[in-house]
Amino acid sequence: MDIEVRRQRLADALSARGCWPVDSPWVREAMSALPRDLFAPDRLWVWDGEDYAPVDRATASERWVRAVFAGPYDSAVTQVVDGLPASSLSCVSVVADMLDALMAEPGHRILELGTGSGWNAALLAARAGAGHVTSVEVDARLADAARERLKAAGAGVDVRVCDGAGGWPGGAPYDRLIATYAVDEVPWPWVEQTRPGGRLVLPWGRLGHIALTVAGDGRSASGWFQGLGMFMPSRGTGQGKPFHEVRGDGQPDTQDTPSLEPHLLRDGNLLFALRVLLPDVRISTETSGTGTRAWIHDGRSSWATLTPATDSGTAATAYRGGPRRLDDELTRAWQHWQAAGAPGLYDFGMTRTPTEQYIWTGDKDTGPRWRPLASLVPHSS
Repeated sequence: MDIEVRRQRLADALSARGCWPVDSPWVREAMSALPRDLFAPDRLWVWDGEDYAPVDRATASERWVRAVFAGPYDSAVTQVVDGLPASSLSCVSVVADMLDALMAEPGHRILELGTGSGWNAALLAARAGAGHVTSVEVDARLADAARERLKAAGAGVDVRVCDGAGGWPGGAPYDRLIATYAVDEVPWPWVEQTRPGGRLVLPWGRLGHIALTVAGDGRSASGWFQGLGMFMPSRGTGQGKPFHEVRGDGQPDTQDTPSLEPHLLRDGNLLFALRVLLPDVRISTETSGTGTRAWIHDGRSSWATLTPATDSGTAATAYRGGPRRLDDELTRAWQHWQAAGAPGLYDFGMTRTPTEQYIWTGDKDTGPRWRPLASLVPHSS
């Protein structure tokens, strides 16, 4: 299929799902002028059910194009390290949402953490202007390739190679700062390098992104969560083992009726609250005509699989392994969330100071603070 047709199909799909930001029409204009295929490397990686397999533009051009333009909610993996994705072209809907949340204006000085392919930096430059965007990338090879693509696009982005955790003090203060990879704790240098009243947009905890505004005295930054989305973690962050490695090939340790119905885990608001309350627990679900299945693990040694009840009378079942009863922990967190009034994603906010970071609901000064719950790992007597 012609690549122009794929581009238009994706744009139409974003329109049909209401993904184009109404308050930032420049985002759609920039994405039309700078389509993501111009910034995709010639080799992408696609999950084949067991591993990430390479898809090369030269030998599998149609599959390559499909991977680039898979859909509004699909990313394209551009680098795999030790069998795990390390860089990607983020899904278009999330890129558009984060750029909208950034509230960038022409002439703003912008720092981007995580250059990757260079596409997001090019979009930022289309808004702020050439010479106004600095982008930092820890991987020198990715930085070199992105630098060439940005040069070819005439974007005028200054690409630097260093660890993004320290920002780039040489260009500070910035009006806007945006990160393309997830952090669990916002690095304080990011706040320090953004001017008072400036705005930071970044993924937190791989499941959502937040917009923070720096206080007038520069000693804190606070703001609201803006949306859901899965993100690559920062380099050097222990990702833990994937589910199939934690699960292994052995028989489950226990098997009985789950304490939490798996269909409840389809609620994005609950999933976000679970991420706050049980930060090391990872959840994936799949819904079909037979109901919702859930796969849960802690990246180390405990796992659970929840299967739904069937029309034939088979009860819902929890299969577990490892020292933790993860579905019981999820039930406890779910009950905690319900008791707090079941706040939605957009009811949560974050504050970062030089000494701490905390999540709250309702009001940054008076609202309750949310902290991780202790796990239900059994202890020997």
